Amino acid sequence: MKTFKVLSLLLTYPTSELQAAIPELRAALLEDGLLGPKRIEDLTPLLTQLAKNDIYDLQERYVLLFDRSRTLSLNLFEHIHGESRDRGGAMVDLLETYRAGGFDLGGTELPDHLPVLLEFLSARPLDEAREILRDAGHILVALGERLIRRESVYAAVLEALTAVAEADPETEEVETLLAVKDDDPEDLAALDAVWAEAQVTFGPDPNAGCPVSRDILARMDPAPARNAAGTAS
Repeated sequence: MKTFKVLSLLLTYPTSELQAAIPELRAALLEDGLLGPKRIEDLTPLLTQLAKNDIYDLQERYVLLFDRSRTLSLNLFEHIHGESRDRGGAMVDLLETYRAGGFDLGGTELPDHLPVLLEFLSARPLDEAREILRDAGHILVALGERLIRRESVYAAVLEALTAVAEADPETEEVETLLAVKDDDPEDLAALDAVWAEAQVTFGPDPNAGCPVSRDILARMDPAPARNAAGTAS
């Protein structure tokens, strides 16, 4: 589905190329039809700002949100495993799954980076994509809620994803994630202390691919994987 590719791009670091592509991305959302008119309307402020605002202001805002706020990290495993060895094991398994599917992880982002996952989903059947998103639903819901608290236009992207996944916003897993105190991106001393932990590092894998199996996505969820089928919302 083109929609997942568009949402992936909207969650990436803003560039002049992204700004120029906004009309095309808006058209793709309308053509694809996965999101209803209300969801696309909710995305309009973000699309408009990305198209018209100063690129340096856009980049600064992005860094404050996603790079300097650990509780808003777009690396999904981090919200479950932190920097523990469990995350490293999950990452290795995910890379193997990518490789098995022939998806080329050619960038520098970690395999559990949400835009990478969304790029994969853009090439998968909708039912499979929805099931995978549902397995990560508690993380998506928590990220969306935190962005709403900060009155960020990026919240609309996470809300669209949780709607497609039909994720339950009132689970114990969501409550646990939201119980973690939000980072203050302006508190540099506190952030330095948080990021002093050892980082999991993975370079781009030229042989990688991107189908995420339920076994891998189950590592995102401390509860047993849930089997649920749904239809597009």
